[in-house]
Amino acid sequence: LALVRMVAVLAWLINPTWMFWSAVNLPLWLRWLGVLLGIGAAGLLVWVFRSLGTNITDTVVTRQNHSLITTGPYRWVRHPFYLAFALAVTADSLVTANWFLALTGAMAFALIMIRTRREEQNLIKRFGDQYRIYAETTGRILPRLTRWP
Repeated sequence: LALVRMVAVLAWLINPTWMFWSAVNLPLWLRWLGVLLGIGAAGLLVWVFRSLGTNITDTVVTRQNHSLITTGPYRWVRHPFYLAFALAVTADSLVTANWFLALTGAMAFALIMIRTRREEQNLIKRFGDQYRIYAETTGRILPRLTRWP
């Protein structure tokens, strides 16, 4: 799915007419909103990587020397990387005005949300009550309106 989406984005970048079959007529202001969302996603991603430091991993498994990060964007949400992904998908879907990119991005995000459940189970195994308390006070992808349940 990710490969199909990346090829579609690349096709649009090389020659937007190749993706005309899935084009959507969006107002210019909405496409510019996509640019702003993309800038926000990039900024959030930099903040995430700086906050994680050596705790970054490409799997749902935590390493023995990992610590629970609850600062930076992690103060507000447990999975800010996935929020940045959702913002980036929305951004490029708006900028390209393309329903196929929006659909494949939404499908990829749904798969990530399924993965998040397993990731959180591993974090509970690794950090126990410390993670449970943290999870009660932060949103999974979006910040909670209140900090306490």
